This record gives sequence, C-alpha cells and structure tokens, in this order.
Amino acid sequence: MRLRALLETNALGLRLLGGEDELDRTVRGVMTTDLRDPSRYLSGGELVLTGLAWRRDAADSEPFVRILAGAGVAGLAAGEAELGAIPDDLVAACVRNRLPLFAVNEDVAFATITEHVVRQVSGERAGDLAAVVDRHRRLMTSGPAGGGPDVVLDLLTTDLDLRAWVLSPTGRQIAGAGEPLPTGVCASLAGEHLAAVRTGRRGPHRFSLLGSTYSLFPIRGNGRGASPASRDVRESVLSDWLLAVEADAGDWPAERLDLLQGVTQLIAVERDRRDAARTVRRRLAQEVLELVQTGAAPAEIAARLRVAAPVLLPGLGAAPHWQVVVARVDWEGADIAGGPVAQSLLEEILVDPAVSGPEPSDRIAVAHAGDEAIALVPLPALSTDEVGPAPALHADALLEAVRAPLSGGLGDDGRLTLGVSAAVHSAEGLRGALEEARHARRVAAARPGRVCAAGHHELASHVLLLPFVPDDVRRAFTARLLDPLRDYDRRHRAELIPTLEAFLDCDGSWTRCATRLHLHVNTLRYRVGRIEQLTARDLSRLEDKLDFFLALRMS
Repeated sequence: MRLRALLETNALGLRLLGGEDELDRTVRGVMTTDLRDPSRYLSGGELVLTGLAWRRDAADSEPFVRILAGAGVAGLAAGEAELGAIPDDLVAACVRNRLPLFAVNEDVAFATITEHVVRQVSGERAGDLAAVVDRHRRLMTSGPAGGGPDVVLDLLTTDLDLRAWVLSPTGRQIAGAGEPLPTGVCASLAGEHLAAVRTGRRGPHRFSLLGSTYSLFPIRGNGRGASPASRDVRESVLSDWLLAVEADAGDWPAERLDLLQGVTQLIAVERDRRDAARTVRRRLAQEVLELVQTGAAPAEIAARLRVAAPVLLPGLGAAPHWQVVVARVDWEGADIAGGPVAQSLLEEILVDPAVSGPEPSDRIAVAHAGDEAIALVPLPALSTDEVGPAPALHADALLEAVRAPLSGGLGDDGRLTLGVSAAVHSAEGLRGALEEARHARRVAAARPGRVCAAGHHELASHVLLLPFVPDDVRRAFTARLLDPLRDYDRRHRAELIPTLEAFLDCDGSWTRCATRLHLHVNTLRYRVGRIEQLTARDLSRLEDKLDFFLALRMS
C-alpha cells in the first residue's frame, strides 16, 4: 500500500506534518517503538509508530530520524498523547532527512493503525492472512467474546494447515491450536530459541525434534516497556515470547514468511496488553516492599496487604499467608540493569509450567529494587477443616522445569539466582521473610551453575534469627564485625568498608569486584586480606560472608 492511502482513511486519525512529495512510498509493514535506536528491528519499508518516550530534549530528534531514514522506513507517525503537539525539532529533522511525518490523534490507538496496515499489506501479499487480521480485535479483548492468541492460531490451522503454539521463554505454553505440546518439547523449543537469539542468528530458527521440524519466530513487544537506549539482546532475551510452527520455513516463499511475521505482530499486541495489566500488581508489590524496607509500622504494612489481597486473590474471604521470592540476573562484563530483567522472568517462573494461557500470572506481584526482583506471593488460607497455610513454594521445584531453557538464554555469561522465604501470616513477619529470601539467594549464588536456587530451610540458624532479635543485640553484632574496619578506615583512609560491600555484592568474584572499584586485582586481594586480619574472619567461607552481609545491612 502507499503512504497516501493512510491519509485517505479518516478512522486512522493521521495528519500530515511534512513530506508531501514522498507519499507514493510503499508501506511493507508497521512497527511500534519508543527505543532511541530501533535499527536492529527495521528491515525497510515500515511505517514506524512512536509515542515519543525516547525524546528527552530537542537534540534527540535528529539522531532518531537519521536512524529511521538510514534503515529505509516508509514514514514516521508520532502520537500526540504524550507531549500534545508534535515538537518542532522532530518536524524539522524529518524535513531534513526527507522522511514523511504524520501526527496521530490522541484518541486513536496505535493498535488501530497497526491492524489497518497489516490488513492492507497482507491482503496485497497473500489473501490467506485476511481472515487472521479480520479477527485481530478479538485478540485485543478478554472474556468469552475474545480468545487472545488462540484465535489467530486456530485460523492458521484451519486456513493454512499450520499447527502453531505461543511459548514463554521458560517453555510454558501460552496459546496453541489443537493438542498442546508435551512439556518436554516446549522446554526444548524454548531453550533452542533462546540459544539461537543469544548467538545472534536471525529468525526464524529451525529445529528438528522427535521426527518433527519446527520453525521458531521471535515475538517482541512494541518497545514501550524497554529501556530507551537498549541495544543489548540480553535485556529482552529472557522475556520475549516465541511462535513455534510445526513446519520447515527454510523453503517457504517470501510471501509466507511475511505472513507469519504479521501474525507475530498481532500476538505482540496481546503481550503488550498482558504487560499493561501487570502494572497495578507491580505497583502494589513496590508499595509494600518500600514500607517493609523503610521500617514502617506493621499496621501500615498490614493495611497495604489488605489492599493487595483482593487484587491478587479475587473473592478471598480471609487474609492469606505470604511468601517472598527474590531473584537476580547477572551478566559478566556487561552493565545491564538486572532488576527489570529479573522482574519479568520471575513473573513467569512463579506460574506453574503445566498451566497454559497468558493470564495465570495475574495473581503474582513482583517489584524490583536495584538489581533484584522481589515477588510477594499470596498463599490462600485453607478451609476451616484444614490447618495451616496452603502448600508453600519450594526453591528447587520452582526451577526444576525452567532450568534447561533458561540456561540457553543465559549462555556462558549469565546467571540466575533465586531465594525463597518461609511462609508468614502477618505484616510483622514480612520483614524477616524478605531478609530470609535475600540470604537464601546469596546461598544459591555461592553454588556452581547458571541457574541456582535455595530455600529458607538451607540457611544457618543465626541467619534465621537475626532479623527478629532486639536492636541492642543487632548493634552489638554489627559493632563486633565492623568497628575494627571503621577505625582502620578513619586512620588510614583505606576504604575497607566500601571494598567489603562491593566484594559481597559481586558474590566474591575478584575480577568483577576489581572492575567495579577500578582496582588492580592484587590491590583488592590486599584489602580483603586486611579485612580478614582485622576481624579474624575468612571471606572464602559462606558463613562469614553471610555474617558480614547481615552486619552491613543492619548497620
């Protein structure tokens, strides 16, 4: 289709701001992004939709437009919902780079434009996708009248004789047509896909398993939740869905490949809707976490829990028990914010892998603080005929089904570590549960392997008791460990305390800690040796590491 045709469709709410001489350009696809550099996702001919979240000031417009023009996109459509009128600097940059620019009325959703473009382009390429696109609005709705990705996949089966499934990065089936894939097959396909993405191979990725050949297509979100400056695949590899098609796409014509790419765009809309629905749960978890970490009164924390319970467990009559799960994703030699990555991943890990569909995570609240993701998991109270809380989560069971696929995405430079607390039944116990989960994660970090977990039962008894002991005992504990180091730092300006904090934060990695502190490894070894000499502790022992960690956190 031509750009000119977009202006002739009043329902799209587009207004031309520049580039009238370029309206005969051909539109071959559509992409929504708020990345500052989306070049890796562009192949040319796209209509790019943006909400302008990438723009911090006027200087950002020229680089962004130059990237789009260099990639050969057909035009740019900017939404007015974020900033109101489209900035003059963006208009000028598009004129300089001969890139047609449209303004999108704030009352028009990007999904409406995406649907229209995909329908028109696909209709010109292959009529067999028209039925899928016509059902696109059902993908966007919930409840009995909807159907989500299953509607699209059913039509792929009936119209094109293609069996397909949408899988999470952990191998859980989110949607599918016909019989579900065996759990082992899903895990193998997810692991193969993640490994292929990590090595930089372009999709679709083909994989043969148990006599069948599958083509794996990445399903990427529209970029609204991504880090604006992100270009590192490791920031999204552990959160993107994939479309697995039981067919060998190696001999497909270009029209058929384009068709499946269009389907992944439609499914990406469901992914974005699911992420938007998590906003309330994430905010609830963040509020509770901040109250717990700042030492708020138990009554105040309990009030927030009462607000969270109906959202996480609709219809629940009694207040639930709670568990805390802490996860962290670390990448060697890369400055990547681990908190958002671990947050998205933990939301998926906490869903039973045997449960299909995109909605089971609706009862999981995950926040992130720094490089950690922290989940507040409600455990419904049992009936009056039963005693105690519902069955609690166990660390090993959480990772048993997802360890293999996630190892493929982590590659040789990534690690996932996870800690699980005991169940608590009140706000008073939540602070201790958070400390428990954090300490358990550090136990997991001390173990070999790319994916490791530990539970509260694996902690030493003093670790379990310290969060609950009186303040005077806490002060004595921290003074005994840290006062010799503080005195030495005051006399010699040796920075032993900052060195100790960094060493523990890097899980005892000499190379990572030296890099973080901008020190030679030998200098770091000297400082750690001095710490051990002054305190009569051994930082190669897990128990002493935990004692130092607790002392630093309580000081």
